[in-house]
Amino acid sequence: MNVTALLKLFSLQGRVALITGASGGIGRSLAEGLAIAGASVALSGRTVEKLEQIQSAIETHGGTAAVFPADLREPAAIPALVESVHEHFGRIDSLVNCAGINQRQPIQDVIPAVYDEIMQTNLRSVYFLTRAVLPQMITQGGGKIINIGSLTAAIGLANVSVYGMTKGALAQLTKTMAVEWAAHNIQVNCLCPGFIATELTTTVWDDPQRRQWILDRLPIKRAGQPADLVGMAVYLAGPASDYMTGQSIYVDGGFLAGSQW
Repeated sequence: MNVTALLKLFSLQGRVALITGASGGIGRSLAEGLAIAGASVALSGRTVEKLEQIQSAIETHGGTAAVFPADLREPAAIPALVESVHEHFGRIDSLVNCAGINQRQPIQDVIPAVYDEIMQTNLRSVYFLTRAVLPQMITQGGGKIINIGSLTAAIGLANVSVYGMTKGALAQLTKTMAVEWAAHNIQVNCLCPGFIATELTTTVWDDPQRRQWILDRLPIKRAGQPADLVGMAVYLAGPASDYMTGQSIYVDGGFLAGSQW
């Protein structure tokens, strides 16, 4: 193997990536990173203004992006999104399931409406959106699915019962999808962030006690940033990961490895 062949393993030139939850901190970083690696990116989310800002930033740096607003809690939005992206770009090579919500409450305080909304956004939408892109990927001869998981799939944390449950289920769903679709040259993996500083986790990092609790247990003594996930996402979206499927990869600053005591 020479340098050119090695670099091609991490090139997304000519590929199309659909990113849900693209208006959030992690989703935005992943979209921008995949675009830098050469992919044309389909930006999906509920906040059109934010999506358009991200599109503009990508295009300013020479990338290709288009906006596809969608509320994935609505069942009809899923096939409509896939059809719109396919009409615009002609294909979907990578799907990044990044849409997710959370509400911190003790189990006894979670009402059914909140439970249902988190389940619909974090798990149901992933199941049916991924299934919706399957026929195109089979026709194309393969594809990449990147499910965005969480550290809460591996550990128990108080007050995030529904969120943690969806992420644990997502890790298992990743394995099943990988097994069922391997014959179609579709690789499915789960990228699991640790404690990342985003809008979704502001209440955690702004709490001095919680912040110190995290930092005390992190071998790498800092908050994770969305940009810390980009390298792994590029790897999972490109040919370098063609022999990797069904895995949950934790980018967590070493949290699961253990800590000093």
